[in-house]
Amino acid sequence: MGVTRDGEPALRATGIEHAYGDVPALRGVDLEVAPGECVALLGPNGAGKTTLIGLATGLLAVQTGRVAVKGRDPRRAATRRLLGVVQQQLGFPRTLTVAELVRGAAVRAGRPATAALGALAEVGITELADRRSAKLSGGQQQRVALAMALVGDPQLLLLDEPTVGLDVTARREFWQTVAARRDAGAGVLLTTHVVEEAAAVADQVVVLHEGRVIAAGSPAELIALLPDRTVTARTTLPACAVADLPAALSVSNDGELLRVSSTAPEELLRAWLAADPWLSDLRVEGAGLEQALVVLTERAGVFA
Repeated sequence: MGVTRDGEPALRATGIEHAYGDVPALRGVDLEVAPGECVALLGPNGAGKTTLIGLATGLLAVQTGRVAVKGRDPRRAATRRLLGVVQQQLGFPRTLTVAELVRGAAVRAGRPATAALGALAEVGITELADRRSAKLSGGQQQRVALAMALVGDPQLLLLDEPTVGLDVTARREFWQTVAARRDAGAGVLLTTHVVEEAAAVADQVVVLHEGRVIAAGSPAELIALLPDRTVTARTTLPACAVADLPAALSVSNDGELLRVSSTAPEELLRAWLAADPWLSDLRVEGAGLEQALVVLTERAGVFA
């Protein structure tokens, strides 16, 4: 692997403002991914994640601010060779084989076509080399996309919902491969709706809401910003009534259950049981990253 650990960030975005007509997508966003670091970019739909990925890949022109990959303009062809990209929406030519796809990616990245052999082995799909893309499952396509992203020895991996269609085993192998590249010095920027994955693999988490960074830190640091208990239960009360109980800070649905964050779960439970004697399936646990995101985005909406 040819990744280097020089002093230049794998990705640096400074003061980014971007709009589509009169609709702002990013409002003063700063973001940095260091070599050997995985940063998860999280937030609800419409938060600006896709726009930021588009700027990092050079598919969008910067309107205000600066975006640099290893200190270089991502719109330049030479800079794009430093990138490895895995996107949720894939569109392979149906008649090409897996080996042909990965060899083409290698040549476009300035590498010899023979580098495809190593990338196929790294991702564990050597046996698919002669299979045409039209015959691939969704999970197999994602693994081919990862091989295409890795074959150029990228300095920065951009992963946009990368594990869609993967089963549990394939997902674990995917992250093991990415972790090895990160440990070798590649920077990784990840967007995902699978918050548990972000909590498990990311060194830093950046939360976007309506085009602004509303929180940033390690998963543990973001969780520490919140109440340290979450109460989950099956109740006959509507969510709005539970939200009005003492010590209830936020309420969300968890299937047929309600999940309530609280700094004082004992006080909350006394009031909840008094209001609903049929309360059942009760569980009290520490907060997780998903709960942190819910509360952070709710607070951002209140104070926007």
